Amino acid sequence: MAKENIYILGIESSCDDTSAAILKNNSILSNVVANQKIHAEYGGVVPELASRAHQSNIVPVVHQAIEKAGIDKNDLDAIAFTRGPGLMGSLLVGTSFAKSLAYGLDIPLIDVNHMQGHILAHFIDEKDYKKPPFPFLAMTISGGHTQIVQVNDYFDMQVIGETIDDAVGEAYDKSGKVLGLGYPAGPEIDKRAQLGNPKAFKFTKPKVKGLDFSFSGLKTAILYFVQNETKNNPNFVKENIDDICASIQYTIIGILMDKLKLAVKQTGITHIAIGGGVSANSGIRKALKDAEQKFGWTTYIPKFEYTTDNAAMIAIVGYLKYLEKDFSEIDVMATARLKF
Repeated sequence: MAKENIYILGIESSCDDTSAAILKNNSILSNVVANQKIHAEYGGVVPELASRAHQSNIVPVVHQAIEKAGIDKNDLDAIAFTRGPGLMGSLLVGTSFAKSLAYGLDIPLIDVNHMQGHILAHFIDEKDYKKPPFPFLAMTISGGHTQIVQVNDYFDMQVIGETIDDAVGEAYDKSGKVLGLGYPAGPEIDKRAQLGNPKAFKFTKPKVKGLDFSFSGLKTAILYFVQNETKNNPNFVKENIDDICASIQYTIIGILMDKLKLAVKQTGITHIAIGGGVSANSGIRKALKDAEQKFGWTTYIPKFEYTTDNAAMIAIVGYLKYLEKDFSEIDVMATARLKF
């Protein structure tokens, strides 16, 4: 007889956030995230510092997730963890902990692709949230990734477009650094963009064939633009910061939407879901909502807590794999450049 309730512990440690979540079937009981503030001082994630912080955080984070869920560790049916992609040192901490705990509790271990987690987060049960039907297009946009994925089923996914160099989140952060903004710069650029004129300054969109993206040229163009303008006026950035941010955001969103429109045209799929840290951006969310009205798309935008790296998205993949009895061997290894 099938068990009525399945409890999954999800563990996420791919970059600089240590997270643990408990799922009861496909409903979240807890989702705990420990952020690492130290990287802000360096303007980006320092891998060695990240892995050390994970070592300090993982036990209390997992303990807190179990406690908040109101269950005992012996109630767990399986442990799902991020195998990759991500920073190797960070992944090793989560992988080692998950393997040890699964072995100690004598329960299945389930490895999860971080990018699949961002996509399948849409299948966490949430009140008033409509899940996307298959097939749908998923655009995953974050600090390390920019992809368009055709999702035919839970584990039938095909990457149909991706960045050939920098990810969109990196373009935001590097542009923010040029402007003297803190790290991560994406939320600050988004906030200031809402106060500025998006057409004040024009940045050329890179010409990339098909559904692939490129952001390195835009990043360089912004750097040269700021350098040239500040030669003539040392206070240029300070005096025009909102307009600059609005113009950068307008260009980035234009690049993303152009590729999405092309993907819809090529596939005929009009159900569009977004995921990843940059999907928290208000400009991107608005552009998608506008596209619903203009093009007749149906868009799926996750709750903010499921956009950045979190263990709830790992746990939902774990639950779906558990139903398929798709378990991992205890000798499974973390893989920094794990593909779909």
